[in-house]
Amino acid sequence: MAAPEDMYQCQTVNCGYIYDPDRGDRKGKVPKGTRFQDLPDDWKCPVCGAGKKMFRPLAGPGSVAKEGI
Repeated sequence: MAAPEDMYQCQTVNCGYIYDPDRGDRKGKVPKGTRFQDLPDDWKCPVCGAGKKMFRPLAGPGSVAKEGI
């Protein structure tokens, strides 16, 4: 199981959908507890169809909070 600090949310820059690892993605058949980085490479946003590269972390590596901005 992933450490709590690795279970951060990511938001798409297209439609604003937030992937929450605590909820998973029922439509995409992703179980609860799946970290964003563990999603399949071909996973898409269930709202707008954006790929993983169009998401930004809300915490953790690469996020605004981590960069101190």
